[in-house]
Amino acid sequence: MSLPPLLEHDADPDPIAQFSRWYAEVEAAGQAEPTVMTLATATPEGVPSARMVLLKHAGPDGFDFYTNYDSRKAAELAANPRVALVFWWERLRRQVRVEGMVVRLPSAASAAYFATRPRGSRIGAWASPQSRVLAGRAELERRVAEIEQRFAGQDVPLPPFWGGYRVHPWIMEFWQERGDRLHDRLRYRREGDGWVMERLAP
Repeated sequence: MSLPPLLEHDADPDPIAQFSRWYAEVEAAGQAEPTVMTLATATPEGVPSARMVLLKHAGPDGFDFYTNYDSRKAAELAANPRVALVFWWERLRRQVRVEGMVVRLPSAASAAYFATRPRGSRIGAWASPQSRVLAGRAELERRVAEIEQRFAGQDVPLPPFWGGYRVHPWIMEFWQERGDRLHDRLRYRREGDGWVMERLAP
């Protein structure tokens, strides 16, 4: 596959707009699960942790994802709100890195998103004590059965311990694979109310 270069005069001066452009292109190219992203957190002591989560919205204010507020990641976010995201889109050999600050989304936004999830996923959100030790699979299945009985015949509401976060970026980097490992890397840095674009060596 002949891959296009990533050149300054072709890139949007707004990194969120550039992200939206690339996202549309990788979707059109048939990229499997383009919303998958690595979320990296760290404790106040600097101990890192990373896992895969799903992007649910990207807009001018940042990148949204949802999780259990009692999970390990949520505890780390509460103690140290600085995070990093990585998207890897193999289909077009592209990577996007994001660094920024995370904030909780309003409960109304979390409830609106939660209502769109399949019923089984909503049951699972209630049933799973995320990141806690379980005696075995049977314990989780018992908890699911209890929640199914609890909400039988009714809507499954938003759990009080579940909701969304938004990552407000201050750095975004776009990486495009090129031959001989001379890859294109454009980094955007937040400066005041705008962005500065810089080319990095591969």
